Amino acid sequence: MEALVPISFAAVMGAGHAFEPDHLIAVSQLVARRDNTLLAVKDGMYWGLGHTTMLVVFGGLILFGKLTLLSGGYFEALVGLVLISMGIGRLSNRSNFVPTRQARNPHAWAYAIGLLHGLAGSGVLVLAVLSELPDPWLALAYILVFGLGSVVGMFGAAGLMHVPFTRRMRLSRWLTGSVVAVSSLISIAYGGWMVYEHLWSNG
Repeated sequence: MEALVPISFAAVMGAGHAFEPDHLIAVSQLVARRDNTLLAVKDGMYWGLGHTTMLVVFGGLILFGKLTLLSGGYFEALVGLVLISMGIGRLSNRSNFVPTRQARNPHAWAYAIGLLHGLAGSGVLVLAVLSELPDPWLALAYILVFGLGSVVGMFGAAGLMHVPFTRRMRLSRWLTGSVVAVSSLISIAYGGWMVYEHLWSNG
């Protein structure tokens, strides 16, 4: 029964995990494209679903398939490269400064970004969970609940981050463009730091 106690807090931990800087920066780039709050929060939800999918799949392979954990921070560096590309992409295309209601495959990109973040965090999460829950099935249950908590957390975060882009808050195109430009520069800078931190700082 005591082993179930950590699982009961997994959703809370997952919701908090959604607010990590690289997660928020990536999703902020996604929701800034939206003219509709519902589409924005769906982006957050799909990010969370992608994140949870990879946590469960990759975590299960580690737990039951004895998959060897890759070290060296390569997945985290890849996340950094994606943040850089997202920031550059928004800065280099003027149409990206204007939120749009419709897009092809509207949430596929958000799901893909979530998959990548889940891949980057799976190994560390599995090691942390196994230190508390040596039973692999309990560990997998924790990871699943943790992931679902991240869905809820990012759903709410996406709604908050979309506030500056709602029709009532967009006071001027200049102001909206400034917010997009600043968030894109932050994405590039933080992504660059992640690449440096995980590939070269310890080398």
